[in-house]
Amino acid sequence: MVEASWGDAASPDINWRMSAALENVPRGLEELVEVTSLEKAVRAWLALDLTHQEDAILIPQHALIVEGVSMIEIRGDNIGSLALKLPDADEAETGDSPHLDDAG
Repeated sequence: MVEASWGDAASPDINWRMSAALENVPRGLEELVEVTSLEKAVRAWLALDLTHQEDAILIPQHALIVEGVSMIEIRGDNIGSLALKLPDADEAETGDSPHLDDAG
């Protein structure tokens, strides 16, 4: 008997369009929570200075599983690790469509 398999259970695809809150970051004169897509929240984190990156808290709509670890609240450098998995700008604009290689 063969077991069914749906992708890599240790690192399933990340839904970059899910809602996420980026907390403990300055917004003008206040530190307000911003709710946006996970992708936009991570990109906003990248634009922060180092001190605010360290203090930031990212809370996705539901737990993320990255390399077998379930995360419901992501802080500081762990957001940076998640940023390494961001889709390219071209993929973000067109969805998950495959790109043609040099051979066409």
